[in-house]
This record gives sequence, structure tokens and C-alpha cells, in this order.
Amino acid sequence: MDGKEKIRVQKKKKPARKAKEAVHNRNVEFTFYAPMAREVYLASEFNDWDTQTLPMKKSRGGIWKARIKLPPGRYEYKLFVDGCWVHEIPDAEIVPNCFGTYNCIICVE
Repeated sequence: MDGKEKIRVQKKKKPARKAKEAVHNRNVEFTFYAPMAREVYLASEFNDWDTQTLPMKKSRGGIWKARIKLPPGRYEYKLFVDGCWVHEIPDAEIVPNCFGTYNCIICVE
């Protein structure tokens, strides 16, 4: 990676659905700029830190995207790019983890 990777997290609200559980979920979009990457996965508390279940899709300009639904809360997450963890993402709020590196934070309202 060239050190210019950025992540932008957008929260999008969707109209309420009939199912009671879906009413509180929010659409959350994760984006990550990595034009040279071959594969990018999102790993977090919400998928048990699995590095293979949430692939991001590459769009024009080298921006990787993943959209998922999450209930309100605070979540720690990390990106797994071409088989390696990304420990710090520019402009993302981070917290130290038990491995001596950092996790990013997202708060869903």
C-alpha cells in the first residue's frame, strides 16, 4: 500500500420496515481507497473478526466499498487487505487492541 489509503464511513437511514427488528438497523457504508489492492475484507466484532465473510467490492478510482446493516451501537473493526491487517487508517478514530495494534471505531446511531 502506498500510504494514501483512506476510509470514509457513511451512515444511511432507510425507511422503517414492518419487521420489528429491522426498524432499528441502519445501512452503513464502509469505503477504503486502495487502488493497488487485489482484495479487501471488513472484519469486526459484528462478524466475529472473520477475514473472509465481508468482502468489499472495488469501484472506479480504486475505492473499495461494503454496505451492511447494523443496529445502533459502537463497533470496532479493521480491514484485511491482500492477506494483511491494516492497523491504522487515516482519518479514522482508533483504539488500541490487545495485540499491540489498533482497531478503528464506528458509532451507529
